[in-house]
Amino acid sequence: MSDSPAPKKQKKASHTEMRRAARSFALQALYQWQMSGNAINDIELQFRMDNDMSGTDLPLFSELLHGVPSNASDLDKSFEPFLDRSLDDLDPIERAVLRIGSFELIHRIVVPYKVVINESVELAKIFGATESHKYVNGILDKLAARVRMTEINAKRGK
Repeated sequence: MSDSPAPKKQKKASHTEMRRAARSFALQALYQWQMSGNAINDIELQFRMDNDMSGTDLPLFSELLHGVPSNASDLDKSFEPFLDRSLDDLDPIERAVLRIGSFELIHRIVVPYKVVINESVELAKIFGATESHKYVNGILDKLAARVRMTEINAKRGK
């Protein structure tokens, strides 16, 4: 009989953790797309081959990875009025985070706006520059006030 402890069971990822992983992988893949211009399908294939995505919401990853580039121009226009600099001067990570957050605010209305903003802020904290999460929070908060007005007013009891 062995004295070694029994191996720990792998904890199954929660739905929240799986969605957070999907957003994280999508951010990295979108950053790669922004920097390289490679085809989204090629980037997606590479990510699926190179990463353990077993704890990832793969449909969300795919939706973000394909939805953001196909709507990039409209997404940029949605948050551009709230920027304090030109779109070209945005840090590539900030741009990718803002695009993901904007996509979710506009196209994934089943996700509460506060969740979208919080998840985007978390991405900026992990991958962005030191204070970029504050910038992302401010921009997406202003965008949410424009595109999720009904939801925000309902929460305030108006």
